Formats: sequence, structure tokens, C-alpha cells
Amino acid sequence: MRTKVAVAVLSVLALMLFAPVAEAVVLRVVTVETDQSDAYAKEIHRAQAIRTRLGLTGIVRVWKARFAGPETGAVVVSIEYADMATLAKEEAVQGTDAEFKAWLAGLDKLRKVVSDSVYAELGK
Repeated sequence: MRTKVAVAVLSVLALMLFAPVAEAVVLRVVTVETDQSDAYAKEIHRAQAIRTRLGLTGIVRVWKARFAGPETGAVVVSIEYADMATLAKEEAVQGTDAEFKAWLAGLDKLRKVVSDSVYAELGK
């Protein structure tokens, strides 16, 4: 019995030692003020077509706070990237694309950015 337990423990340790090291997932979170949340969400979804054309892989979602005390009704856009290198690459690509830059400039008519943050996942 002890031999089986020892083999199992050694197997798990070997997997941990030789498994590829994954970088932490990175999340960009943009909180906005808008009185036109539905129109804003449609614009964010429209940007997905541009991002797809550019070959970008970050996962974009739009959220509206429901149970958030004084923040109820806040609109948040999250973009999940595989790692910081991917975030930097995708930001650079978007910054050089005329269609994306025009879309972003038009977005300012619908919103005021309250915060723009980048988070790295813990525990990876």
C-alpha cells in the first residue's frame, strides 16, 4: 500500500515539475458611465467584427452591475488575454488600424471612462 501511495505522490510531483509553466491570464477592465447602455453594448459587439478581422483573440464581454450598492447600473467591459504579451500585441495592432481608431473615437459620444485597469490572475 505504501508503495502505491509513494508512486502516486512521485507521479504527481513529476507532472508538476515537467508540466509547461502557464502564464497568468490577464484581464483588462474598463468601467464607464453611460445613459445609453444598450447602444453602448451594441457598439462593443460591433467592435468584435473589427477585432476578428484583425485576428485578435482577447475575449470581450460587456457587463451591467445589478447588485452593486451605489455602483448598480455601472457598465463594465472586460477583455481577457492569455498573457501580458498578448495584451500588448493586440493593443498595438488596434492602435494602427484606421477602422478601429475611428470606431473608438465615435465611442466617446456614448460614454465617459471612469476607470481602466489591468489585472493578472493569481495562483497560476
